[in-house]
Order: sequence, then structure tokens, then C-alpha cells
Amino acid sequence: MRKTATRFALAHLLIAMTSMAQTHPYEAGKIKVDGFDVVRLADRERRIEVLIAPGEGNNAYRMTVNGQPVLWAPADTPAGLKAARGMGGNPFLAPWANRLDAEAYYANGARFLLNPHLGNYRKDGYGQPIHGLLVHAAEWEVTHLAADARAAAVTSRLEFWRYPRWMAQFPFAHTIEMTYRLAGGELEVETAIKNLSAEPMPLSIGYHTYYQITDAPRDAWKIRLAARERLLLTDRVIPTGETAPVEDQGPLALGETKLDDLFAGLVRDSRGRAVFSVEGVRQKISVAFGPNYPIAVVWAPPGREFLCFEPMTGPTNVFNLAHSGAWKQLQEIPPGGSWRESFWIRPGGY
Repeated sequence: MRKTATRFALAHLLIAMTSMAQTHPYEAGKIKVDGFDVVRLADRERRIEVLIAPGEGNNAYRMTVNGQPVLWAPADTPAGLKAARGMGGNPFLAPWANRLDAEAYYANGARFLLNPHLGNYRKDGYGQPIHGLLVHAAEWEVTHLAADARAAAVTSRLEFWRYPRWMAQFPFAHTIEMTYRLAGGELEVETAIKNLSAEPMPLSIGYHTYYQITDAPRDAWKIRLAARERLLLTDRVIPTGETAPVEDQGPLALGETKLDDLFAGLVRDSRGRAVFSVEGVRQKISVAFGPNYPIAVVWAPPGREFLCFEPMTGPTNVFNLAHSGAWKQLQEIPPGGSWRESFWIRPGGY
């Protein structure tokens, strides 16, 4: 009798587990795309799909809802993105975000020189180092991949300290973990950094994420800016340390607005998030920055079918601005300490 009852209970448990596996909406797995390992996260109920290429900068190069793109990229595959050496999707900028005003920077009172002969960073049109070292890094390793009834998620890890050519440019031993988490109709991008150095590690990271709306022409897109201040820039796009008020937070018609700007004094909601958005006829993309992203870059070049809302830990050239006293809020990670923050991408109207 006891054995029969046990078998009956086990059978019901297996049926319940099978039913849960069949009904929860989230999927997480690996696929091959043009020879690249790609992680696929999906929400079947909301028809959201995210493709991430760990071997191409751990970039979420594609996000769609009902087949409509939310992110923009110059190529449809990781191989195409690598070949183009361009930017698209969700590029990670580190160990400096955006530009430095010289091939040198200050940290902990010392001046560190970049080595251009290593050939592992780009320069902008003014000859300034731009976007750090990791946009196309192939060294990311997936450490966790799972889906359950609440989310689909992948965590990848990069051990910066293992690579001499990176350490030659930025000699602070550290590790980075990036988690993409698809849940509740939004994609969270969480970054965690651990400083393994014996000195404080100055922090200048960000994401250069590209968004697009497909149900309205680009000039008809409307944007909202969750910021009270604009940082004034030199003609080389370097902050001067001065600010000006943002007089109109929106909605602003993109066709009437030229943007390649840094914003501070971010307006936060009750959860501490600053929400920027772009919308067309029905489609809307909202991007929420967590509290440890106090700076936003907004870039909307004329004639291009994308717009960038970029969460940043500090303004462009923050290492050198902090050393000169022009910026007082440089974030640092103490020896043995950690830093963690997220931003969230929420599409609607698709």
C-alpha cells in the first residue's frame, strides 16, 4: 500500500514538473550562428528574443519583439559585426568609456601612458583614444545559463588580469561579470566588477547601446530626457567641467533635435532609476539607468536609423577630469572590493 501511494505521489510530481516545464514561457540555450557560439534568451508569451555573442564583446547584438528589432546593428550576425569592426547592439565600453583627451590618464595621483604600438584601442577623428579595449573582446566565458518560470538569464565572465596587453594599458587587476536577464517583458543588463589590485581602481565603464523604432520615420521619433543638466563640451567632445540646465525634457521630436550630448543630474523614480525613452506611433523603448550610472550619453546622428541611450559611471575623460578637480564624483572600487549595477531595456507597443 505504501509503495503504491509513493508511486502515485511520484507520478503526480513528474506530471506537475513536466507541466511546469511546458508552460513556463522562458527559454535559454546555445546555438551556432556563422561559426560563433551564440546564447539565445526568449520569452515565448511576449515573443521576445535576445541573441548574445560572448565571443564578440559579449554583445547582445539582436533583440526583437514579434520579429521587430529593438536594437540596431550594422550586421545581422556576430561574424558580420566582427568583420565590420563597427558598433551596434549593446557594446560594452571599458576600462574607459568614450574618449580620453590624451594617450595618458591619471589614477591615484599617478600618470599612466597608453601604448599605441599594441594596437588594441581605437582613436576618434581627433586622435583621441575612444571606447576602451573590450568592444570586440573574444575572451568572455559563459559561467551560467538557465531558464525557469521567472526569467531566462546568462552570466559571462572576463578575467581582465590574465591578459598582459590589456594590463599594459590599464594595470588594475580585476574581473568582470555581465548578466543578461530577460524577465517581465524587459531585458536587464547587470555588470559586476571585482578589484583584485592592491590600490583603488578608478571606474569608467558604460554601454553604447543602439535602439531603433520601426513604426515611424526617424525624424518623427519622440524622445524623453530624464536629466536636469547638460555637460558643456569642447570642440573635441571633451567635458569642460561646466554644466547648463536642460530646459525641455520632452517629448522632443528627434527631427528637430541634434544630439551628441552628456547629461547629468538624472531624474530618478521611486526605485532610483532614471528612465529615458524613444517612441514612434505605437512602439516605445524605455531605458532605465540604476543609481550607479549617474551620467547619460544621448547620441542621435542625423540621417541614421538609430538612437543611443548610454549609461555611464562618469563623464567622458573622467580620470583626467577628476585629477584636475573638474569632476568630484569619480567612482572607485577599493582593493578587494566590488561594484555592481544594472540598466533595463523595456519595449512596448509591439
